[in-house]
Amino acid sequence: MQQTPIMRKSDLINNLTSECHHLDEKLVDEAVREIIGLMANALANGERIEVRGFGSFSLHHREPRQARNPRTGEVVMVDAKSVPHFKPGKALRELVNQEM
Repeated sequence: MQQTPIMRKSDLINNLTSECHHLDEKLVDEAVREIIGLMANALANGERIEVRGFGSFSLHHREPRQARNPRTGEVVMVDAKSVPHFKPGKALRELVNQEM
């Protein structure tokens, strides 16, 4: 089974540095970390993030519910929670489907 390649934050920083020769790697690293931090804080504050041509990030809210412990069968209460959700934009969907 072939493993899907993964782009990590360090790969993104390296790619940006190699594309933009005039930018120092440390500066690119700080910028990427700052952008990701700002996005995380916005989501934590309940804001929606939209990047045109790429997609949007929002929170989906899940109500509290009853569940079962699979080992014991005991009923447990699961608290309400918010889950980050990404919805790709049209341009990204088309690009991804074009590659297949």
